[in-house]
Amino acid sequence: MKNIIVLIILTGTALFAAPYTKQDRINDMHEMAFAMNTIQSGFFYNNYDTISEGIEHLTQAIQRVKPPLEEVEETDVMARYMNNKVQMTNKIVKKINQKSLTILQRYKSGDSQQAIQAYDKILGQCMKCHRKTRNW
Repeated sequence: MKNIIVLIILTGTALFAAPYTKQDRINDMHEMAFAMNTIQSGFFYNNYDTISEGIEHLTQAIQRVKPPLEEVEETDVMARYMNNKVQMTNKIVKKINQKSLTILQRYKSGDSQQAIQAYDKILGQCMKCHRKTRNW
């Protein structure tokens, strides 16, 4: 009986969830930019709590980022293959999460140089996505 109730709740949640739109992505990008600025401020002021707060905001925002519904539901097989945005996004999300943890670990252990290098690699992942999606 419990399994049926859980299944009904999960199905209802999935059916009524709003699709991810371009405006959602823009909002998440703004939040990620704010998080990156917070992390950078933490480096400048040598404040672990500020860095940790920025990492928390970044990891929350990056979990929501995905291609908009129209890109996911692309019907042209060749366009979908050439764009490859779903796989690219998943890969970038994974790398940003890994580097975020590296920042926290390295900075806490006193190796700020390595933490800043991990921050730079996150910026590289951001630029990789922007070059691909915005043709920069």
